[in-house]
Amino acid sequence: MDRWVGKVTVVTGASAGIGAAIAEALVKEGLTVVGFARRLERLETLSASLKGAKGKFYAKQCDVSKEEDLLDAFKWVKTEFGGIDVLVNNAGVVNGRKFLDDDAASLRNMLNVNFMATAIGTQEAVASMQSRNVPGHIININSVVGHKVPDNVMSSSAYCSTKFAVTALCETVRKEIATAKSDIKITSLSPGFVATEIIQQSGMTESAALELYKTLPCLEPQDVANAVVYVLGTPKNVQITELKIQPLHEMF
Repeated sequence: MDRWVGKVTVVTGASAGIGAAIAEALVKEGLTVVGFARRLERLETLSASLKGAKGKFYAKQCDVSKEEDLLDAFKWVKTEFGGIDVLVNNAGVVNGRKFLDDDAASLRNMLNVNFMATAIGTQEAVASMQSRNVPGHIININSVVGHKVPDNVMSSSAYCSTKFAVTALCETVRKEIATAKSDIKITSLSPGFVATEIIQQSGMTESAALELYKTLPCLEPQDVANAVVYVLGTPKNVQITELKIQPLHEMF
């Protein structure tokens, strides 16, 4: 990880859960991390908790579901820091409806956050890395349900569909980068069930979510953060294109 010390990293969805854990882990490894999220107060709380760490954390309020907002945030990073060396596309949403019962606005928001923000962020990061001729790494937080729809899938509308799109995007970009001979890595990191707020944001009550965590095998956000550090720490000639991590006994 020494080669990443001081390098500029953007983590989307950094205010809670997996994103906050990733941001914290990378700052402690010495990276300069810019966290994108809507909830500025949470980003500022995270920033305060990381004072004195090896690296630095900067908060940038951003709604990744809005293209203009997202592009403005990347422009700010370029102005303030000169460019991006590492991008972790982590922001994601899910709702608790069946697909056939969902509406267009909900589907569009899920597509914008889970896929479009990842796609736009990837374009911005690759352009930044190539323009400066620097090696970089893009890590897209995907899901095991982006590879196979489980038989007992909970009501999650088009969530699996958006993650399948991320899987295809990662492989498309990998091949385009390989053709261009750029020293940029891209990784699809696909966790199984993780105990985070995303379940509650889908409409489940906090008490119901806690009961669900007790009954299902689940990962903790720190497990995913550890996987990100592992992926970044590979030698320059090694690219982990897909990494699945699941809790022991998960049946997906």
